[in-house]
Amino acid sequence: MDNSDIPVKILFLAADPSDEARLRLLQELRDIRERLQLSKERDRFKLESRESVRVGDITQAIFDVDPQIVHFSGHGTSTGELHFESLQGKSQPVQADALAALFGLVAEKIDCVVLNACYSKIQAQAIAEHIRFVIGMNQAIGDKGAIAFSVGFYKALAANRSIEEAYKFGCVEIRLYNLPEHLKPVIYINPSPKPRVKRIIPNPFVPQNGRVEQPQQFFGRQREIQRVFEVLNSGSSVALIGKDGIGKSSLL
Repeated sequence: MDNSDIPVKILFLAADPSDEARLRLLQELRDIRERLQLSKERDRFKLESRESVRVGDITQAIFDVDPQIVHFSGHGTSTGELHFESLQGKSQPVQADALAALFGLVAEKIDCVVLNACYSKIQAQAIAEHIRFVIGMNQAIGDKGAIAFSVGFYKALAANRSIEEAYKFGCVEIRLYNLPEHLKPVIYINPSPKPRVKRIIPNPFVPQNGRVEQPQQFFGRQREIQRVFEVLNSGSSVALIGKDGIGKSSLL
């Protein structure tokens, strides 16, 4: 991660269906939050969580949080499926290619995906087609090992280590607890992930002279327009100040 003043947003997704073996997901979340809060760089990280996640919650959480890191904790199967929760709280599997397709649509802003679930290696490989850093588990992993990895990983991130270094610290953290699972986390690094296809919006300035010739293409500034008229009607003047290209002329 870079040293930007913009906070790094982490989205923690937890799913523990009632028909699966119970996991200590809230303990993992608590430990991650505690480590981030204790770090010197605590203000650089913003942790948002969603528990008992259903399939329909995944995209909504990503839209709401707009994260750079997505962390999933829960169950996985040897065939590469991750298990979320149904409306009844039971297990609802999601295929590897389906979740990978989702990340392909939001890859522009997400730097890293952590799949802290058993047998999530297949899922991680699929997502790595679109995301630069993806971490998964190549076998089943117990609660203690999974939590230890998360603690080591986020401690290192909060100490301004890179994602690749943080992965190594996570593996070492497992060893420090004398757990025989330090080889289970695997990382996939894609220096050239598939580019996201961007929607091209026609330029409403024809010619480019600051005048909108096609009013139907001017939208999304109703709040600003209302505020401008409120200030003008109060007898004050209005100055529009901002960076080049953000739409000051079109607003005028």
